[in-house]
Amino acid sequence: MSDRSIVITGATDGLGRALSGVLARRPATTLILHGRNQSRLDELATTLADAPASIHTIRADFSELAQVHGLADEITEFTDHISVLVNNAGIGGGEPDGTDRRLTVDGHELRFAVNHLAPFALTRRLLPLIDRGAPARIVNVASIGQAPINFDDPTLEHGYSGMRAYGQSKLAMITTGFALARQLDPHRVTVNSLHPATYMPTKMVLESVGYSIDSLETGLQATLRLLLAPELDGVTGQFYDRTRAAKTHADAYDPSIQQKLWDLSARLTKRPERPSKIQRHCPTPRRRHQPHDPQHLAP
Repeated sequence: MSDRSIVITGATDGLGRALSGVLARRPATTLILHGRNQSRLDELATTLADAPASIHTIRADFSELAQVHGLADEITEFTDHISVLVNNAGIGGGEPDGTDRRLTVDGHELRFAVNHLAPFALTRRLLPLIDRGAPARIVNVASIGQAPINFDDPTLEHGYSGMRAYGQSKLAMITTGFALARQLDPHRVTVNSLHPATYMPTKMVLESVGYSIDSLETGLQATLRLLLAPELDGVTGQFYDRTRAAKTHADAYDPSIQQKLWDLSARLTKRPERPSKIQRHCPTPRRRHQPHDPQHLAP
């Protein structure tokens, strides 16, 4: 497929913005860039306006499932295929999103909602487009900071801390990624997760931790490798610590936990009845001709 359509969530800051800047320099590429702040999206679109790639931005707040589903609707209206989906949007264990326990409008713990339920729902909704973009890749930006999933108390009403909630949400993302990888033909769609770097100098890290360890370039190169490296064609169901294949928490490999989490996530991400509020900025979409029907990909 000569024209590549790449979706990046959380594109206005940190790793997502760095990815957008590099990928915008690639010809025959359409970037679909998500953020939750319209002014930052507009500024990003202006910055990338002279790049060879076509730029399309969409605003959605991942703490509200209606907006996540609305984002999927907008992407489906704009393009008929996706070559790469980068699930990058997320919030950390502290500032600027607070260290106290917060619930979303849907009644979910904030970090579990933004870091896991939102990308889970978006990925499932976009699977037909991703299959049409085959060979395609799904890349989950996760973390080595992980905590076991409390199925009896997934909103962590008891014993809450921001870092525990963050770790639970990132392990959930990795675990359902493993489950999805087993469902898909790796010759068509691969699913991999990574810890891109430790404490990159992003706004989230600096406001929460106050210092950095790895450079943004380290995380950028590790993530670009999962997006683009030819040697990873057909490689799926893996977790990487930067560029090295690594083991994640043991629970992520347990088929019973994978299924239990998949069922819980599917139940919690059913489309709400209320309408979403999505804002977009885009050129006229370039449609491909004669798309083939997607195969059934996921339950």
